[in-house]
Amino acid sequence: MEKILVTGGAGFIGSHLVDRLVEEGYEVKVIDNLSSGSLENLKDHIERKEIEFIKGDLKNKEDCEKSVKDVEVIFHLAANPEVRLSTVRPEVHFNENVVATFNLLEAARSIGTVEKIVFASSSTVYGDAKEIPTPESHEMRPISIYGASKASCEALICAYAHLYGFKAVSLRLANIIGPRSGHGVIYDFIMKLKRNPKELEILGDGTQRKSYLYITDTIDAFIKVMKEFNKTYEVYNVGNKDWITVNEIAKIVVEEMGLKDVKFKYRLTTKDGRGWPGDVKYMLLSISKIERELRWRPKYSSKDAVRMTARALITKILKQ
Repeated sequence: MEKILVTGGAGFIGSHLVDRLVEEGYEVKVIDNLSSGSLENLKDHIERKEIEFIKGDLKNKEDCEKSVKDVEVIFHLAANPEVRLSTVRPEVHFNENVVATFNLLEAARSIGTVEKIVFASSSTVYGDAKEIPTPESHEMRPISIYGASKASCEALICAYAHLYGFKAVSLRLANIIGPRSGHGVIYDFIMKLKRNPKELEILGDGTQRKSYLYITDTIDAFIKVMKEFNKTYEVYNVGNKDWITVNEIAKIVVEEMGLKDVKFKYRLTTKDGRGWPGDVKYMLLSISKIERELRWRPKYSSKDAVRMTARALITKILKQ
């Protein structure tokens, strides 16, 4: 079995991916600087010595080389997950996403054992898409620093794959949700309602409409790509076939928390009702390419994913 590295493997998506890889019998290494991830997500695997964990930073070239040594497959998920510019300076996205990715690619090039890289990109690379559902052929016009950094990483990975002999794929992810998620609209709503069960502040006008994908469907896509992808480089959208508004999400969270007569209070920071400057108001990806070429499709709708996630997070948060 291949030796696999998961960067950012202590995070939300990364830890679920580690679970599946261990379950399928792969030899797994994880590197994470624990800036947003948590060792609690990997506790059982570490205690049972099922994985090799490296507390390290991809901005450090020595840490990159140590993590890549003897590895054949890399799942590159390490990144700063915060999209809102108001909470993260632009240089943080550049360093945590672009510089870290460059260092990882350089380590892969110099070590020479890597055969495949799977990169967790983002739907934010499209910006305000002119075509919805948005296909992979749509131009990339990011409107956030986060989206721009992901687009930059894609370009670097594409070039390295063509130049240095390994296969690579960028997965442009919709909004991924599920247990262990520590940020995002569902988490934010639950925390706000825990503090004040009578009123819920909603960023934007609530009509923002986006696609949400449950974590198990996401991991299925990652595993499918690892096993079946066989080109030099390709890009695939990974999302759902439907979408849901922020107002609908708010109503589901209120229902799942068993609350009544909650007043919705809207905080507008842009003229067109976005959640924040740089927020993509409407996002629905076309997934026909990955359906056709790799026979992957989601099992759960956006609404189902939101409800399952709300239940899981409510149970955890209310116990705290």
